[in-house]
Amino acid sequence: MSVPVIAEQQEWLKARLALLEKEKQLTRDRDEISRLRRELPWVAVKEDYRFETENGPEALSGLFNGKSQLIIYHFMFGPDWQTGCGGCSFWCDHFEGLIVHLAARDIAFVVVSEAPMEKILPFKERMGWTFPWVSSAGSRFNADYQVGFTDRADKSDPVYYNYRETSFPVDQAPGASVFAKDGKGGLYHTYSTYSRGLDILNTAYHLMDLTPKGRDEDPENPSSWLRHHDRYDQ
Repeated sequence: MSVPVIAEQQEWLKARLALLEKEKQLTRDRDEISRLRRELPWVAVKEDYRFETENGPEALSGLFNGKSQLIIYHFMFGPDWQTGCGGCSFWCDHFEGLIVHLAARDIAFVVVSEAPMEKILPFKERMGWTFPWVSSAGSRFNADYQVGFTDRADKSDPVYYNYRETSFPVDQAPGASVFAKDGKGGLYHTYSTYSRGLDILNTAYHLMDLTPKGRDEDPENPSSWLRHHDRYDQ
């Protein structure tokens, strides 16, 4: 780590106060973006997708678990994969313990992967997670919400991801989608985000951003340092 300018307290305070103004503006901008996000129009979900859960088949409507809002994290774990994505696992380490707090605000939270439950459950146990995790195997859910590309003939074919046509090296992609249910049971898609839009869900990155080194990642391969949380000593 290179040593920055070393300053006296008053010089540091002057620089800190200048930064504080920018931080306050960022907070105001974030509040405005959150307001605009809440005001996005809703799109009716015409298919009550079916999922496999630990307790058997369940429809998308059932994943709300009595709440009117549902957040889904799209976890990269393909049908033929032997283990879950390390990056998605990093994100999911932040979700443990949140479910009760979200439920208090009328929000259900579920992780969805295309892998079958017989692969999801052992990996979930290995990671020590308790949040709901279901399989979308056999449905169009992943493809319809732009995180599953198993339909393409070749991995070199472009896909539609993060609201644009792009290349993608594998058949699964990360994302987060939000759904709502009205008083009559109608289902609606209200929001989805992908790629760097998922940073908002990652507290570890926010903490790294407070430090002198920051994220300190390789620009060409930012996640090269990352491991499943039980593999850092290997």
